[in-house]
Amino acid sequence: MEENAIQVSRIYRVDGESKLKAFADVTLAGIVVKGFSIVDGSKGLFVSMPRHQGKDGKWYDTVYPATKELKAQLCAAVLTAYKE
Repeated sequence: MEENAIQVSRIYRVDGESKLKAFADVTLAGIVVKGFSIVDGSKGLFVSMPRHQGKDGKWYDTVYPATKELKAQLCAAVLTAYKE
């Protein structure tokens, strides 16, 4: 997928001292994927894929990039938009 085919359509910043810094919505080839999270982890900022909580209380990803390269492009686009 071309890098310019990934667009961050919205960034929702979270106020306060939480490790969760923002949510992002991303447009991929005309499809909007909501719920990416920007988290401040022990090694710096990272992007978490959209996920939901199951009946067992565990969290499960609802979006899976098909390749490592696509995941890297998604994460780079979201972090770049967050830092702007």
